[in-house]
Amino acid sequence: MCSSVKRLTKPKDYKMKNVLITGASKGLGLEIVKEFLRHKWQIYCISRTVTEELEKMLIDHSTLHHKKVDLQDPTSLQKEIFQTFIPNSIPLDAIVHNAAIAYDDIITNVKYKKVEAMYGVNVFSPMMINKYGIRNMLFNRRLGNIVSVSSISTTTGYKGLSMYASTKGALEAHSKNLAREWGPKGIKFNCVVPGFMETSMSQKLTSEQKSRIYNRTSLKKPTSMKSVAETIFFLCSDGAASITGQNFYVDCGTV
Repeated sequence: MCSSVKRLTKPKDYKMKNVLITGASKGLGLEIVKEFLRHKWQIYCISRTVTEELEKMLIDHSTLHHKKVDLQDPTSLQKEIFQTFIPNSIPLDAIVHNAAIAYDDIITNVKYKKVEAMYGVNVFSPMMINKYGIRNMLFNRRLGNIVSVSSISTTTGYKGLSMYASTKGALEAHSKNLAREWGPKGIKFNCVVPGFMETSMSQKLTSEQKSRIYNRTSLKKPTSMKSVAETIFFLCSDGAASITGQNFYVDCGTV
């Protein structure tokens, strides 16, 4: 396996745009990485583990950099990310908050420590990354874009997902208010709200359960991760120069 930090030397060509992507080792995170690679961005990605597919991509692409970071400890992120991985000498153009963990259960069974850990990854870590990411953008005079991946459960509701949905609802509210707060500095904030996707989080569902979820959509099928990734990239591109404070539903018509 590759080391936890790959190629930390500063890239010399800052004409390329730079993006930080969290939760990049599998599923939607990998799809997002592929989309930014396709558009020739310099990518700094973080995750707790390195999958075989990500490892191969790190070998094949000199513009892809990775560091193992545990987002369950938000207090460590200044040092782990913004001092040793992406200092201010590397100008950030975009951040994608994709990392998340899910704790599924009904509220009468709730375990506080599990909810606390989920909020650490899904809410508190994005807040701390925004703190230092915005400072990087201001220092480098970048008109940055910060995109957060939310969940359709914040709108439609699913049994057992009330705690998880609350973290994503908090992320949406955080993003909406930051759009007002930092718009005068040219930094934009948006959320992408995917519908039900075929990911590791959904593997424990039965075919019957999945079919019921698909039948609630207009297109009667799961949401494409590629479509979600392309929407995220668009919101980080020059084509989205006038878009901020919005939620974009990529959900096969669930809402």
